[in-house]
Amino acid sequence: QVQLVESGGGSVLAGGSLRLSCAASGLIARNVYMAWFRQAPGKEREGVASIDDNGATTYADSVTGRFTASQDNAKNTLYLQMDSLKPEDTGMYYCAADFSRPLSYARLKEYAYDYYGQGTQVTVSS
Repeated sequence: QVQLVESGGGSVLAGGSLRLSCAASGLIARNVYMAWFRQAPGKEREGVASIDDNGATTYADSVTGRFTASQDNAKNTLYLQMDSLKPEDTGMYYCAADFSRPLSYARLKEYAYDYYGQGTQVTVSS
């Protein structure tokens, strides 16, 4: 069973930066597809960034140019570098993983991933 544990959340002022980490453990296959999601209070969970087994990334329009997803395969860890943070980036951030390659249109869709972590809170104040 895959277990995902997020860390690195916190409170920052607008314009600041945070780096989230997601440590994966359990039955890790060679090809793992991972993503970051977030959920703001009163809103549905939305995909933020995805990364495939070759390191290719996909980003939501709202974070393109500000967020960068990366992974360290040796450490089974996924990262999300978040720069130029805005108050609208506030929410609970979740790491997700799956062993099947999502279709291109589904890379930021919840249904494409079977495993989720418990989340880490990010709060951006103006």
